[in-house]
Amino acid sequence: MTTLPFSTAAEVDAAIPAVAQHLAAGGLLAHPTETVYGLGSRPVAEDLAALARLKGREAGKPFLLLVAGIEMAERFGLQPGGAARALIDRFWPGPLTLVLPGGAATLPDVLRGPEGGIAVRWTAHAGMARLIARLEMPLTSTSANRPGESTAPGPGAIADTFPGPVRQGRLLVLDGGALGQRPPSTVVDCTHAAPRLIREGAISSRELRATVESFAP
Repeated sequence: MTTLPFSTAAEVDAAIPAVAQHLAAGGLLAHPTETVYGLGSRPVAEDLAALARLKGREAGKPFLLLVAGIEMAERFGLQPGGAARALIDRFWPGPLTLVLPGGAATLPDVLRGPEGGIAVRWTAHAGMARLIARLEMPLTSTSANRPGESTAPGPGAIADTFPGPVRQGRLLVLDGGALGQRPPSTVVDCTHAAPRLIREGAISSRELRATVESFAP
């Protein structure tokens, strides 16, 4: 089985055992999010290497983590503090990716970016949040495309982009329907006292600035 329905709550619950088994064997996922379709894996070095090969991603460019709550992020050693807490309270779950310090003892260094932190987002996609909560671990994520190409808008385009891995069962596709063209998540570096905007996306810099300015340390 290479594609599983993943739109309704019943479909999500039915898919979870098969997804868990697939991931435990080192398999990779194509999955919907609140922004675009993503490619993902368990947050372990071997699976991340397989994900990088599938994506055709250049060495040294890390993947982000999707979590199902701030408690999960902290359980895996990430350390949101100060302004990051204000941004989390305002925008999570949702399309805001924060680069946070920590995770040295629990997460592979290949996830760490040049600024020293690990990118993480509490996904607002109900099915993915439920899956991640049931797995009791974050999933890595990157846009479902080859470098320089447009993100696949749905399962059919994913199968066209990655035909071999889908056909061979190495890439399991979670069919959440067509997502269309949506803006990517906004990315903010929170590894230092003053947050720094890396990429403006679904959440505007104006909204971020207002939230950070309202934060009183």
